[in-house]
Amino acid sequence: MAQHEEIVLWLDRRWKNAIEKHLKGETLQEHLETVLDELCNQLPQREYERISREIYAEDAANREAEEAARTYAAYHVMENGQEWYYKTTPGEELLGTARMLRKYLKGTDRSTGKFISLYSQAQPITPEEYRHLIHLRMENTGKVTGVFDLDFDKREFSAVHTIEGWKTWAMQDVSTAVYHATRSQFASVDDKWRKLLDHLNGKEITSAGHLSAQNFSFGEEIIESDGKLNFYLQADFDVDAAFGTFVCTDQNDDWLNIYANYDIEKGRPCDTLELNLCKGDGTEENWSYHLNAAEQEVLARKMEDYCQQQTGMSLHEYARQLRESGSQTPEMQM
Repeated sequence: MAQHEEIVLWLDRRWKNAIEKHLKGETLQEHLETVLDELCNQLPQREYERISREIYAEDAANREAEEAARTYAAYHVMENGQEWYYKTTPGEELLGTARMLRKYLKGTDRSTGKFISLYSQAQPITPEEYRHLIHLRMENTGKVTGVFDLDFDKREFSAVHTIEGWKTWAMQDVSTAVYHATRSQFASVDDKWRKLLDHLNGKEITSAGHLSAQNFSFGEEIIESDGKLNFYLQADFDVDAAFGTFVCTDQNDDWLNIYANYDIEKGRPCDTLELNLCKGDGTEENWSYHLNAAEQEVLARKMEDYCQQQTGMSLHEYARQLRESGSQTPEMQM
């Protein structure tokens, strides 16, 4: 810790005023600071350099300690066709952001207002920094207390959960839930959290760009192809909301195949899902869905669990055996 010592000088104000008249625009305090700097510069060089290094090291350590204790929350907001990325410190959690949402919905004319205006200390960030903060949130170190995506045009509220990835609800459901959670002024923070989660339970919706753990369930065998392990995702959720298709209907005979791949050489899941739309008229369409940091992390965990279940081996071990056996599928452990 830096060592500071205060020096107090008592001087009649008349002396002070008279001296400052002859200092050519300097105050007496500024002049004395200059004199002290000159005295420091007159110290032996080795002593001056030693003290300077110590002060610099102490300042750097203090800055690092302050940064380590600082928390952040990250936001992506879509409203009236406009887009914002920003962060706040200290970081908010789900309960705090949900309360801000209700405050905004109930107290602001959305035709002229902006949600970001509720955050006077908001710091603009780039989309790249936002994605980095998603990654830190999934690491669950406590540095990033929340990552949120609020789409007022679609009226969707999404938040990153450290275990399940994205969770998305209709904004009205979030507003109603936080009302029930906070209406009692005597409720503890734990009670408010419990009530909020209870009222949101079962109300999750599927949202493009916010796939969660419940969207990643696999079927069939794991197949090796072109240096990748291929996982077939079961399309037992609202794929239309996630991928913009039109298959969750009786109006056509279309169906969607969804594949996730694990890159054997790189030792990690690929950052896209491969989509194959088979239409009732016999034609097909193929495209990719890019996974963000939260989706990638949850997919990797689900792949690991499924590989253990199907083969009795970790993904790393299964991929290693494939490489050593010349890409011949190793026997699964029963």
